[in-house]
Amino acid sequence: MRKYYIDNLRVCCILLLFPFHTAMIFNNWGEAFYIHGQDSVIASTFISTVYPWWMTLLFVMAGMSSYYALQKRSTREYAIERRDKLLIPFLVALVSMAPLQSYIADLFHNGYEGNFFSHYKVFFTRFTDMTGYDGGFTPAHLWFMIYLYGVSMMMLPLMKRYMARKGSKRFSKMSYLSIFLLFAVVAICTPILNVGKSVGESLACFAIGFFIFSNDRVQDTLERFAWVSGGLALTFALLKQFMWMMGLSQGILWDLEDRLFMWTGILFWLGLFKKYFNGTNKVMAYLSVAAFPLYYFHQTILVVLGYFVLKYVHMGWLQYVLICIGTFVLSILCYEICRRNSVTAKLFGIKKKCKQL
Repeated sequence: MRKYYIDNLRVCCILLLFPFHTAMIFNNWGEAFYIHGQDSVIASTFISTVYPWWMTLLFVMAGMSSYYALQKRSTREYAIERRDKLLIPFLVALVSMAPLQSYIADLFHNGYEGNFFSHYKVFFTRFTDMTGYDGGFTPAHLWFMIYLYGVSMMMLPLMKRYMARKGSKRFSKMSYLSIFLLFAVVAICTPILNVGKSVGESLACFAIGFFIFSNDRVQDTLERFAWVSGGLALTFALLKQFMWMMGLSQGILWDLEDRLFMWTGILFWLGLFKKYFNGTNKVMAYLSVAAFPLYYFHQTILVVLGYFVLKYVHMGWLQYVLICIGTFVLSILCYEICRRNSVTAKLFGIKKKCKQL
């Protein structure tokens, strides 16, 4: 039986990209982003409440989905699918989309006077902090795709061996407390190859998703304790805001609180969606297929659109609404255009038989 709740939760996480990255334009902690508007406490609070569990949840679900994929595919077929869905689109977007974001950042922050094509030389020769906020090289939002591809390939030998043994039942009797304490595994792995984004954290979340959370009984436990997880996540979210206001946003206690908030958030959303959203409809079926292409398109569209909105619209709330909704509409439009052409569909990992509304 297909786990529709995983598809639905993945779609919702992808849709969060639009309000989240729009909010990044209005952050109040001094991060330049590619463009920057008025500082907003509301936007910044939204970012700090979502980010800790959001991307790590995507890695957990990727691990779970890989378990189900390898039940139907050989390891070779899985590797080809990862290449076509992640690696090729990453390389295409790195050449075509990331430079445009860097170019806009150079225009906005530095007053760059050249055109987009002349900026290509800047993009591929200026290596600084890898954010691209200064107009230099950056993988931008595409980091998630190359991390996911790398983690999937690193884990493939272990996953192959695990599947050859038809999986293990050793995790079937895990208590909720044991599942909760897995946050320590992620916390320990986070410093490993932490180059802005942690390879160790991504690998740990993917592995937990594949080996543990793919177990039906573990999923049942998450469902039963969904509201317990929700209560804990809310507590840690409030504690996080309190610590921020008190100037305690550094050190071991902050890192521990951040990991606890991250993990309880992951447990809550997995349990909640399994409990209440384990079905499908035409809209979710459509968005499930479109999810990764939307990920590729969204941020470049957002930065370009935001550049002009900030220039010509001067009301903060209206800027936010126009950028967020406009980016979503244009991203869907790009997806619809690309999926209708066999070449662009291949380049952006879009399935040949795309579902329509």
